[in-house]
Amino acid sequence: MSNETLFFVCGIALAVSAVVVSFIGLRVKSFPGKAGPFVALAFAVLIGATTTFAVLHAQDEEKAKAAELSKADEEVEKDESSPVEEKSKKAPAPKPQASAEGPGGTLQLAASETGLAFNKTSLTSKPGKVTIDFDNPSALEHNVTIEQNGKVLAESETLAEGETSVSAELAPGTYTFLCTVPGHAEAGMEGTLTVR
Repeated sequence: MSNETLFFVCGIALAVSAVVVSFIGLRVKSFPGKAGPFVALAFAVLIGATTTFAVLHAQDEEKAKAAELSKADEEVEKDESSPVEEKSKKAPAPKPQASAEGPGGTLQLAASETGLAFNKTSLTSKPGKVTIDFDNPSALEHNVTIEQNGKVLAESETLAEGETSVSAELAPGTYTFLCTVPGHAEAGMEGTLTVR
């Protein structure tokens, strides 16, 4: 059984036990009586197990996120070392486009309900007006900001349990999308937006 499943099982058992003990306590005047130490021990065990599996589940999610970031880094490195890139390294780099002409696109992005993460670490669009539709189901406030070389190009409103969007006219290139709530990007709420 996974740590996530065990966390949910222990959490449900803890909640059900609390309801049952409360119901018995309201119906039986002598409750818990001599059973008091056993009831307290049972709750201590359930609380300890729930907490332990919650921590283990969080660690599993962090490892999965690290693996996903590592895979994305490998894909970026692979793209950077492609033959087309090798040729462009030898030739002088073209000047950036003065305008972002093209059809653009609308991209979907969501925040994790339980952690500081987006559901995607990379997005791709055509040049032009690029819109990121952002869904935040979490009670924590998040936003989406589009940056390039540390310069903010567009930023959505910061909200919890809601939806918003952010748009920018983007020329071909590599951009960063991130949550600018303090500490969130550092915890992993950022990714790469490639416009080509």
